[in-house]
Parts: sequence; C-alpha cells; structure tokens
Amino acid sequence: KAFEAAQAAGKPILVEVTAPWCPVCKAQAPILAKLRSDAKFKELVSFEIDFDSQKDLLKKFNVQKQSTLIVFKGRQEVGRSTGDSNAATIEALVAKSI
Repeated sequence: KAFEAAQAAGKPILVEVTAPWCPVCKAQAPILAKLRSDAKFKELVSFEIDFDSQKDLLKKFNVQKQSTLIVFKGRQEVGRSTGDSNAATIEALVAKSI
C-alpha cells in the first residue's frame, strides 16, 4: 500500500532486494544509507524486499536475484541493477528517480 501511495504521489522510489547472507547486499547497505541521508535524495522512498521470504514480491517485480536495485519515478520504472556494489554507479542509478 505504501509503495502504491508513493507511486501515485509521483515520488522517487528505490526497491532493494536483499538477503541477510548476501555479501553484495552487505556492500550496498552503507552506500544506500549514505544516499538516503543526502539532501539531493530527501524525497526518495525506499522499500526492502527479503529475497528469502517475500517470493510473491519477487514475482511482482520480476526479480531473479538478491542484490537487485530497482528505481522508479512515480509509476515508471527508470532503471535496475543486480550485483552492483560500486558507489558511483549506484548513485547514478538512484539519481534517475529524481
């Protein structure tokens, strides 16, 4: 519901598919935390999907692997990446949402 509300409001949205055992997810976490604290991304709404337990959402977003990042500008998907732990390319991906 919160995701649909954020979409309807035209917000920049980040969906993170994570797993507690995933080393790439662990590497992404501090990069994403830093971006969320950046004034440029103050409107960004983040959602986390647990790769192991939320299989229905994996299907909804057509995700095959953990460490997938999907960005939306409102209802429009504007980019996605899987397995990326490079701060610059993750920031460029998230920037597409604003």
